[in-house]
Amino acid sequence: MPWLELSLIVRAEQQPRAEEALDDLGALSITLQDADAETPDEQAIFEPGVGELPLWPTITLNALFEAHTDRRGLAEALGDLLPWLEPDQLSFRDVADEDWERAWMDQFKPMPFGRRLWIYPWNIEPPEDDSVIVRLDPGLAFGSGTHPTTALCLEWLDGLQLAGQRVIDYGCGSGILAIAALKLGAALAMGVDNDPQALTASADNAERNQVADRLALFLPEDFAGEPADVFVANILAGPLGELAPAFAAAARPGAPFAISGILQGQHDELLARYREWFEGLRVDSREDWVRISGYRNANPAA
Repeated sequence: MPWLELSLIVRAEQQPRAEEALDDLGALSITLQDADAETPDEQAIFEPGVGELPLWPTITLNALFEAHTDRRGLAEALGDLLPWLEPDQLSFRDVADEDWERAWMDQFKPMPFGRRLWIYPWNIEPPEDDSVIVRLDPGLAFGSGTHPTTALCLEWLDGLQLAGQRVIDYGCGSGILAIAALKLGAALAMGVDNDPQALTASADNAERNQVADRLALFLPEDFAGEPADVFVANILAGPLGELAPAFAAAARPGAPFAISGILQGQHDELLARYREWFEGLRVDSREDWVRISGYRNANPAA
């Protein structure tokens, strides 16, 4: 199956906003590379690695979309989100499916998160030790653990006592957070995503990790579960603000929660918003991204 690739050339300081805009428009994956490299493949990065920050002054973001995506509409929408964008900064090309798969396979390596959690690509056998292993094939859904927001959420989950807990993963993407919670001892996880392809990828990854019987998957309009013991959402700042009341209703009193997908500078407004329902709020950051965590207010009436 072919895909549509949008290439966007930006300055380094514009990269976080440009990446957020591409995510907001439904990009299925985003690759970063040095725009001044002599060859297209030189120094490419498939999602920046944990703790890595590209130092190139000019960056090319290559975003994959479904092949039937309207190019003109996509360019116009991107121009609305990035008013400084000039026509010569973006281009389109058709990409064969195997090209994307090869890029992912070349870049995705085993990665540790916290004290015991490891994410392994499906094609690499992990050692037999006491580590908690999640085997992953992200497919075309966001979430391989390499993006700072995913890493922040994985480390947060690794620090919790999840034995017997019910977990909600809102914006589940590849299912990585829900599956990690189950491998860390959660009794049940519920993954919610507005992209049916993400739910398919989550189901496939759950099967690969032998936890499919404990993972329930929903589109947002179909989700109406009981409040969970743990709540995590890794989406974007705008939806995080809008969905705060729904997230509060989905977390039982005292439940630990974490939200990410937040750029530096966006967290103050979200902190003010979430204080109505959550307490013990703290901010942790990596590169230009932020995680907010805390607990559902212990007062059931809040």
